[in-house]
Amino acid sequence: MDDTYQVIVVGGGFAGKAAAQELGRKGTRVLLIDANNYHQFQPLLYQVASSQIGVSAVARPLRAVFRNIKGVRVLTAEVTAVDAAARTVTTADGTQFQAQVLVLATGAVPNFFNTTGADKFAYPLYSVADATRLSAALTEALDEADRGNGDSPDVVVVGGGPTGVETAGALAENVKYIVPKYFSSELAARCHVHLVDMVPNVLMAFSEKSQAYTRDRLVKLGVQLHMGQSVTEVRPDGVTLADGTVLPAPIVVWAGGLQAGKIIAESGLTQGKGGRIDVLPDLTAPGVEGVYVLGDSANITDAAGARLPQLGSVAQQSGKWAAKNIHADLTGGTRQPFRYLDKGYMAMVGRGAAVAELGPQRIQLQGPLAFLSWLGVHLALLPGVQQKVRALFSWAVGYVTHSPSQVVVGRPD
Repeated sequence: MDDTYQVIVVGGGFAGKAAAQELGRKGTRVLLIDANNYHQFQPLLYQVASSQIGVSAVARPLRAVFRNIKGVRVLTAEVTAVDAAARTVTTADGTQFQAQVLVLATGAVPNFFNTTGADKFAYPLYSVADATRLSAALTEALDEADRGNGDSPDVVVVGGGPTGVETAGALAENVKYIVPKYFSSELAARCHVHLVDMVPNVLMAFSEKSQAYTRDRLVKLGVQLHMGQSVTEVRPDGVTLADGTVLPAPIVVWAGGLQAGKIIAESGLTQGKGGRIDVLPDLTAPGVEGVYVLGDSANITDAAGARLPQLGSVAQQSGKWAAKNIHADLTGGTRQPFRYLDKGYMAMVGRGAAVAELGPQRIQLQGPLAFLSWLGVHLALLPGVQQKVRALFSWAVGYVTHSPSQVVVGRPD
């Protein structure tokens, strides 16, 4: 055993960062381990992929986050094994760490639902690496089509939730405004964006009014909707739907769901829906002592016992709440069941358009007012001042000029 900490936090996402910050400010000795040396703002990754903002607007170095919190050590390393019962963590170089309390906030990985070819040929959108890879692939497809070496650079987006809707809307706007400017109107006319999901409508967690507005907006942008259809196969040249329809496309974006990753599966904890851990009301893992599971690694319920969605706000609040309970564990206090403050849902549907359902009363907004609310909320949640300034500048330039702030020229590996 190489070192001992009061708390080890695995994962520097919304939940892990929030937990480490709260504990560090209370003087707790914390080791935060993440394979990346940065915290990523996942809700805006689709804007990186569509060249609306740059990577520096959504990623902040973790050491900068914790620069003034002396009790937290940030370690950039890949965690290869977790023993929940022993509260130990092993990294790729064989180093093992043990803590009084272990926090697992390892995020999630794409759930391809055993769809043939999806794991090989689809582009997920859940990390900075995913976003930059997709951005490069989109540019490559346009370059190939412009040289006359490729078919029409269509894109199929799988998943009608917020990520899929926002991605499809952003890409359709690029086809409408950016492709004619940088390539040609003829090429833009050959580009199509398809949105596919097995559920009957987009944004199923939203109200019918929000769904109708979103559908109408996407159609006006030129998105071709294929709702009530599952994807049965993903190939390098497109997808096949359950009814036999073939959608040719060199780019398939997967926004069809998440599941817990390998670390959770091999932790020794009992898994529930999506491979996640069904945590107790105080956010601890059942059957073991001193282990908390947070964010997308956990199935978390509200005070009424209803399962909460995999949202950044849930992850962030669970991280802060877990820190309070961990502090109670270390000081002889009493844990409290997690109480979630429901802030509602939001989704961008292109330039000047969004839907928002705010608070537990679901106050509904559509159009420009919802768009401004979306901008304000996301700007406030970005992790640093530099990130806020860069995003705001990119949004302002893009809104006024219809030109991307970042034009990515690259080749996927």
